[in-house]
Amino acid sequence: MPLRRCLPAVLVAAALIAGCASNSTIAPRYTTENPDLLRIGGERPSNPDVRTENAGSFCMEITERWNEHGKTPDGQVLWAKDTLRKVVPCQ
Repeated sequence: MPLRRCLPAVLVAAALIAGCASNSTIAPRYTTENPDLLRIGGERPSNPDVRTENAGSFCMEITERWNEHGKTPDGQVLWAKDTLRKVVPCQ
């Protein structure tokens, strides 16, 4: 009877150990098909000017900034564009 109670715990522990021991780490991919959102390496890209877009009954002010978001394994900087949108009156 005690073996019956311990068997599920032993199976779960064995599965966890087998999963952690495997060498199936997903390798990151440092490429992008849209360089307007992410860039790899080099100097910080220049921030675009603040712009206002007409959305029909209101307008949106759009501010974009490039920020460092870590590094690749070979030491290149990852630059990502952060975007802030704010509703403003149309002029």
